[in-house]
Amino acid sequence: MASMNLYSLALVVVALVSAPMAAVAGDPDILTDFIPPTSMIGMPMNITGDYFTYTAFGPVPLPLPTFSLTKASMAEFPALNGQSVSYARLVFPPGTVNPTHTHPRASELLLVLDGALSVGFVDTAGKLYTKDLVTGDMFIFPKGLVHYQYNQGTTIAVALSAFGSANAGTVSVPVTVFGTGVDDAVLAKSFKTDVPTIQKLKAALTPPKK
Repeated sequence: MASMNLYSLALVVVALVSAPMAAVAGDPDILTDFIPPTSMIGMPMNITGDYFTYTAFGPVPLPLPTFSLTKASMAEFPALNGQSVSYARLVFPPGTVNPTHTHPRASELLLVLDGALSVGFVDTAGKLYTKDLVTGDMFIFPKGLVHYQYNQGTTIAVALSAFGSANAGTVSVPVTVFGTGVDDAVLAKSFKTDVPTIQKLKAALTPPKK
C-alpha cells in the first residue's frame, strides 16, 4: 500500500509541474564572430583550433551501474559561449532513467545512437506525449516542458542531445520538489498526502548531512 501511495504521488507531481518550472529564456546574440576566453580579453588574439575542440565524448567506460550524463555546455566547453548550441551524451544501462526534468533556456533534440529508449513530455495543458524510440530515431522536447527518458530494455542505450543554448540549464523535478527543503506540511497539503510519505520521498532525494 505504501509503495502504491508513493507511485500515485509521483504521478501527481508530474501533472502539477507540467507547466514550465522556471522563467523560460534564450541566449543573447553576440556582435563578434566568437567570444574569446576571459583570460584573453583585451590581449592580442592568439587562439588556435584547440580552443574550438572538445574531446570528452570518448569511449564510454563499461560497465556503468547507473544513468550517466556527459555535458558539452559552455561550462565544459567555453568556445560555446555566444554560439547558442550545446550537446550532452546520455548513457542508460538497462532499467535506468533520466528522471523528470526541464531545460528552461532551450529545446532538446535527442538522437538515439544505440539501443532503445522510451521518452515523453508533458505540455502546459497537462497532456502526456510518449514514444518508444530505436537506434536512429530522433525526438524533440520543447523548451521548458517536463520530460524524461527511460531504458526499459535489457541492453545499454546511448543517446546524444542537442540544445539551442550554450547553457540550457536543468531543473530536476524530484530534487526541486522534495530535495530543496520545502516544508513537509506544505508538500503534504500540496499533494494531498501525509507528512510520513513526504518524508520518505525527501529521505531518498536529500543528500545525507556530513
